[in-house]
Parts: sequence; structure tokens; C-alpha cells
Amino acid sequence: MADATNLRGIATEIAALQRIASDKSRRIQSITGQVKMLALNALIEASRAGEMGRGFSVVAQEVRAIGAEVETVARALEVELSNRIAGLQVRVRSFADESQTQRLIDLALNAVELIDRNLYERTCDVRWWATDAALVACAAEPSPEAATHATRRLGIILDAYTVYLDLWLCDLKGNVIAHGRPNRYPGLIGRNVADQDWFRRAAALPDGEAYVAADVMVQPGLGGAQVATYCASVRADGDSRAGPIGVLAIHFDWQAQAQARAIVDGVRVAQEDRARTRVLLVDARNRVIAASDGCGVLEETLPLAAGGRLSGADQDPRTGRIVAFHRTPGYETYAGLG
Repeated sequence: MADATNLRGIATEIAALQRIASDKSRRIQSITGQVKMLALNALIEASRAGEMGRGFSVVAQEVRAIGAEVETVARALEVELSNRIAGLQVRVRSFADESQTQRLIDLALNAVELIDRNLYERTCDVRWWATDAALVACAAEPSPEAATHATRRLGIILDAYTVYLDLWLCDLKGNVIAHGRPNRYPGLIGRNVADQDWFRRAAALPDGEAYVAADVMVQPGLGGAQVATYCASVRADGDSRAGPIGVLAIHFDWQAQAQARAIVDGVRVAQEDRARTRVLLVDARNRVIAASDGCGVLEETLPLAAGGRLSGADQDPRTGRIVAFHRTPGYETYAGLG
């Protein structure tokens, strides 16, 4: 926020200039007051001198007139300078506020673009893996041998993609028939997830190109971890146009990937502003899903009056607090989570 800081520095200098101009103007008025007093005394003495003091009286009157004129000019100068400087101060402060506001909006956009691009890759992953031969075979005929092969295959994927906590293969009734980390998360096989929103939406997907991007949630089956779940339908013979035979759900490790490193802690806030700045990622319901101070995640709802705006900034008249925001712009075919 260097631009805003520089503009505030200019505003401070202008205020100092105004004080100097006002002081000098008052000094001029003081001097002209003394001149007028001297001229008055001279007139009195000239009057006492009679005819001999007439010439001196004319000079004294001229001095008094000049003093009055200088005083008038000094007062007018003070008023004009004061008004012009005050107007300039208002404009500089406005520019400083606009600069800071735009900087905050840009930071919000940069942060949300990062998460959009990151999460877009998840939509590609889930649609690709849903066509894996081992998963298609297990969904078509969920025998113990097929489930073992699918489990092994899911484990290999997880070893290569450390951003996921687990990958679940479900049948169309919502039963987990294979997953990638049975040692870390035992007891998942046979668990029914038909009541979970992401499964219901995934089971109704029109084809293999479509996907589900669910809101961030706590997943009890993964030890209460915070996850962003992405789903695609497994289709017969791996053909995106064939009928569905199962659902693949991939659980993105939200807390580690989004909150701790990639997003809120990475926003470039000046060190002197960090202690008084809170960086938040909120979903379409204004629910806090990541916070730089770690508070309120999945519990707090931000009172953000976006009013349909793509971006903006609002200032609380009581506290002076500025809340700047930018909605997810989306990335390629991924519209984001709002």
C-alpha cells in the first residue's frame, strides 16, 4: 500500500504548509498593526506641531493607508490559501483512500484467482480418474478382487497427489465400495453417503463431462477434516455418454492447502498493516472457509453486503474499517464456489 502511504505523507506536508502560511499571515497582520499604531502616534505628534508638522502628517496618513492595505491583502491571502489548501487536502485524502481501497480489492482478486485455478485442477482430476479402468470395473462388478484392485489403484493416485485426503468410489446407492487409504481411515467400506449433498448431486449428473464442486465441509468419515469434495460419475465402459454405474468423490485437503499456505497467509499485506488486517475466504453463503487468524472457519458468517457486485469496498462509518472483496471470476470451465 505504498501509494496510499505516499499520498498520506503528501497530505501531512500540505497540512504543515497550511500551518506555516497561517502563521506567516498572522505575523504580517501583527506587523501591519504595529505600523498602523506608529502612524497614529505620528499623526498625533504632527497635530501638536501645527503648521510645522503638516508634511509629516501627510506621510503618516500614507503609512497608515499602506498598513491597512497590507493587512487586507494578508487576510485575503490567508483565507484563499486556507480554502485552496483545505480543498487540496480533501482531494489527496480521497486519492489515498481510493488507492488503498483499490489495492485491497486487487489483493482479494489475486487471492481468489489463485484458489480458482487450484480448484479447477480438481475438476479435471476427478473426471479423468472416473474413467480409470480399475474403477470402472469395480463399479460395474464390485467383487472383492475388483475392490482390491481399485483400492490399490486409488492408493497409487494418492501417493502422487498429496493434496487429497482420500478418494471414494461409491455405487449408485451411496455405498463406499473402495477408497485409497483404508489404513488411515478404516471402516469406510460399506458406509452409506446417500444423505450427503455432494453424492445426491453427483448421482444426477447428466454425463461424464459434468462434475460436482461441493462447499467446504467437515467430513466425519475422514476424522472431521475440512474438505472440498469434487465428484464425477463413473460410466459404463468409461464412456462419458453411457449410463452411470457409480460415483467417484475426491476429498481435497482444504485446511492444509487453502488456509495455511496457498491463500490467506500468502496475501501480500504490508508488515505494518498485517496486525490490523484480516484476510478471509468466504463461500457463496458468506460463510468463512479460511481466515488468516484461524478464527471462525466454517462457523462465522461475514456480514458482507455485496449486493450483486463482482467487487467493491465498503467502509464502516462508525469504526472506519474497510472491507474490500472480489468474487471468484472463475477459471476456464470452473465457475468457482461463489
